[in-house]
Amino acid sequence: MVLLAVDYGDVRTGIAVCDKMQMLASPVGTIVERDAHKLIEKIIKIARERKAEAIVVGEPVNMDGSRGWRAQACAEFAEQLQEASGLPCHLYDERCTTMMAHNALNATNTRGKKRKAVVDTLSAVMILEGFMARNPVKGEIL
Repeated sequence: MVLLAVDYGDVRTGIAVCDKMQMLASPVGTIVERDAHKLIEKIIKIARERKAEAIVVGEPVNMDGSRGWRAQACAEFAEQLQEASGLPCHLYDERCTTMMAHNALNATNTRGKKRKAVVDTLSAVMILEGFMARNPVKGEIL
């Protein structure tokens, strides 16, 4: 089953996708869009192009396990995306993915505008990798 991952942000949203066997998560890119409705349309277009069967949206849970306003915003976004796309949307605890993405970019000495352009996409890849590792059912609707 092809999964599409979304690292939702107010301005930049990272997108990643996996292969049908869920062996490899690959970066798609970053969408720069402030309007949530337009963003949903763009994500649906990518999901259709990539033949995604489900969507995983990162949920920024606080380090103590509580869910703050940002996690609530991501949950609401996932609901809207599911309703508009007709695809099942799953939330995934994305704690530390942005920090891990920044650490990976530090290791490759990626700085400045180049870094800003890829950090959200790399976070989406990490969200998808984590989701696939925790949900090892391949080829079935989750």
